[in-house]
Amino acid sequence: MTSTDQKIEFSPENMQLVKRLMGEYPEGKHKSALLRILHIAQRQFGGWLSSDVMDYVAEVMNLKPIEVYEVATFYSMYFTKPTGKYVFDVCHTGPCAIEGAEKLCNHIEKRLGVKEGETTADGMFSWRGVECLGACGYAPMLQLGDSFREFLTPEKVDQLIEELKNKV
Repeated sequence: MTSTDQKIEFSPENMQLVKRLMGEYPEGKHKSALLRILHIAQRQFGGWLSSDVMDYVAEVMNLKPIEVYEVATFYSMYFTKPTGKYVFDVCHTGPCAIEGAEKLCNHIEKRLGVKEGETTADGMFSWRGVECLGACGYAPMLQLGDSFREFLTPEKVDQLIEELKNKV
């Protein structure tokens, strides 16, 4: 079960969407809809994909569970454990590293008081280092949900944290 012990079953609206997405691909190629379906599952089931949720997705899509696990654990856009309300995905590859990503990660860890992959006690923030986010010219940068924060400094991160804390 999920963290709230709710029944794992897509809502009727989501099931209709899942079936439509699977139907967009030729017979036997419905696995191509998996990324989009995992997004639906993550949204519906508490913002993360438990093994029970991934098993359910596999069952709905007539896939082996490992086929779902390998996709959900490969991409950084899926969470396989609960996270904070806000997740800072800090790019730490090449250009961002050269421009200070490690310093930024150290600052975030100290400021939030949690190590990479952990969540603050109040459930507000998690952070992690991720591979290239495709904004090398704006380094260092992080992704927060659907938005990108670029040319970051410790001061800009502090301002972002305060902005999010005050956003109730």
